[in-house]
Amino acid sequence: MTEQHTPFTADTPPIEIETGQNPQWSVIWMHGLGADGSDFEPIVAELGLPDAPAMRFIFPHAPLRPVTCNGGYVMRAWYDIISLAPDTRQIDEAGLLESRALVRHLIEREGARGVPSERVILAGFSQGGAVAYLSGLTHPAPLAGIIALSTYIPSARLVSNDLAEANRQIPIFAAHGAVDDVVSLQLGEQAVKLLRALGLDPEWRTYDMPHSVCMDEVADIGDWLGRLCSRDRDR
Repeated sequence: MTEQHTPFTADTPPIEIETGQNPQWSVIWMHGLGADGSDFEPIVAELGLPDAPAMRFIFPHAPLRPVTCNGGYVMRAWYDIISLAPDTRQIDEAGLLESRALVRHLIEREGARGVPSERVILAGFSQGGAVAYLSGLTHPAPLAGIIALSTYIPSARLVSNDLAEANRQIPIFAAHGAVDDVVSLQLGEQAVKLLRALGLDPEWRTYDMPHSVCMDEVADIGDWLGRLCSRDRDR
């Protein structure tokens, strides 16, 4: 398993971990508000993935920006959150679309490195999961899947209007803490309800945890990734 930094258009290049030589799959994993790309780096070793096929995990860092709901404090954020309530978020859609553009750049870069979009998985936690949802559901080329952890759909309008035909059946693993006091379970359920209304079939899991990740969830993510890769191999 190797780790390296590679060029990126943001202020700091992403962290990369490869589980073997010549990766055939890539996972682009976005961190939560105020964290950075190192936040989920340790999770790779805990997923219990098989030796083959090799996977490349890419952990980008969100840009530094003031966050209104946090008193304008400058932190790593994929977009500004103007206000928040248990059942809703008011966000800066322009910033959200800028982050989608960064994700699209990373997807294109993987294609240039030999991993086509249909073998790229978008993953994210909290605000990073919101970016994964929007980027994956509206990407014009087919993607392999979306992992959305303790998150929500940041703009139902953008997803509904821009849902890409190529990703109308994209596999989705969505998970949430039952006692999450940062991103309420209600917001996670709203996202799944919208996905199902749009004709998607997300795999929905809840865990007895707050706004975090637990080992049962990590094991389920590893199992889901293994099934996803096996299904593609058996086609």
